[in-house]
Amino acid sequence: MFNSFMAKRFEKTTVAGCALAVLGLMQGANAQPPAAAPPAGAAVPTPMYVSIPLEITVNKPAAEVWARVGKYCDIQEWLGLTCTISSGKDGEFGTVRSLNGGSILEILVAKTELSYTYAQPARPGQPYNMYHGTLEARPINATTTKLLYTLVVDEGLLADDAARERDKTQRAGSFTTALQNMKILAEGGTLPPRPARGGGKGGPGGPGGGKQ
Repeated sequence: MFNSFMAKRFEKTTVAGCALAVLGLMQGANAQPPAAAPPAGAAVPTPMYVSIPLEITVNKPAAEVWARVGKYCDIQEWLGLTCTISSGKDGEFGTVRSLNGGSILEILVAKTELSYTYAQPARPGQPYNMYHGTLEARPINATTTKLLYTLVVDEGLLADDAARERDKTQRAGSFTTALQNMKILAEGGTLPPRPARGGGKGGPGGPGGGKQ
């Protein structure tokens, strides 16, 4: 009787000890630091998001305007960049356009019948400024359209207010010219020949590289 009682007690003690040991192992495993994430574009320590809204009036119906300047690679005509569709199909979600020989990549992340929004991916070793752009043809009436180009960018990586103001002015100037070119094209005009590029990586944000 006594031996049976002791055997049962030993069995319970052993089971409880095993359970505690397993729990300890699980807690130890959970205490391990998570695996390092793959390297990506460096985040801006102090983000400062700004929007730059631009617009122009075009004397054509919105559908005609969009048909003339709203295809995803039409940017090569009204902004003077080389453009190829490197992934997906023009106008579909997730389509990637490659600008200036791949120095700039832009993914189509949103669209409507008369608009699209694109974003640039993070790149290893480069500060990520969350640059987005939206182009929209908004009908005013049956014969008139407002073209809107809105930029969103994190200016927090720039040194000071003066640098941020210069950057916004440069972007606004580049895309105001783009809107003026779109107006000319949509109204049936032609653009003058562009001067040959000097081999740099100028982008929609202006001269000086893949920054937009």
